[in-house]
Amino acid sequence: MKYIGAHVSTQSGVAEAPLRAGEIGARSFALFTRNPSRWKSPSIKAADAELFKSRCRDLGYEPSHILPHDSYLINLGAPDSEKLEKSREAFLDEMNRCMQLGLTMLNFHPGSHLNAMTEDECLDLIADSINMALDKTSGVKAVIENTAGQGTNLGYRFEHLARIIDRVEDKTRVGVCIDTCHTFAAGYDMTVAENYEAMWTEFDRIVGLRYLSGMHVNDSKKGVGSKVDRHAPIGEGTLGNEFFKLLMNDRRVDDIPLILETPDETRWKEEIAFLYSLCD
Repeated sequence: MKYIGAHVSTQSGVAEAPLRAGEIGARSFALFTRNPSRWKSPSIKAADAELFKSRCRDLGYEPSHILPHDSYLINLGAPDSEKLEKSREAFLDEMNRCMQLGLTMLNFHPGSHLNAMTEDECLDLIADSINMALDKTSGVKAVIENTAGQGTNLGYRFEHLARIIDRVEDKTRVGVCIDTCHTFAAGYDMTVAENYEAMWTEFDRIVGLRYLSGMHVNDSKKGVGSKVDRHAPIGEGTLGNEFFKLLMNDRRVDDIPLILETPDETRWKEEIAFLYSLCD
């Protein structure tokens, strides 16, 4: 079964997220557990955490279909020691918030070398940061999101993801989120069946399908290999409807959260319904 949803707002508190997901016909959802543009955020009140969990139970949202996203400020491969320490502290706080909410995954962008170290040095530093967070938490999987390769961001090649995973000590607590816009912009053409299959074959060979824990389902404003991260509404970008039909009928992506991050949230309900209509 496909579990399609969207990254919903937590305005007025995290307990509003499952309600907003339900309103748009989502079977999964993503959320921020704290302000994504600040280093410090107020802690989640115990009553709000319990209300979040009870609403998820009432609406049928299992933790395996909820994919929280960490702060945009965090860079687990930061070459600057002060920024790295702040990133590690914030990431640990995010993991602890997931534990408090009864969630089992935290999605994050791996990091950027900022032209101050080699790619491999940065990737190894990211893995060290993940290991530190996993050592101090339990029950939450660190889910690495692939990137478009914009600027100095790493994670746009499957080899980057594989190197990080190889250096994570507890392989049971690491996974991957594939963003369809990022994958396409990074140079993996998926617009026709042959190329679509080739992409998954390469992912399985280099990373391993066993690590696929979720997806961000977005169209792309820019073309294949552009390395430009610009999401477009479903069917209005350069990926094309054939790709989305292939994805919606691919059993490899059953039973994981498939999250919309398309730019117009007023269309999420329509886009979710459209994607389900593509399922044979």
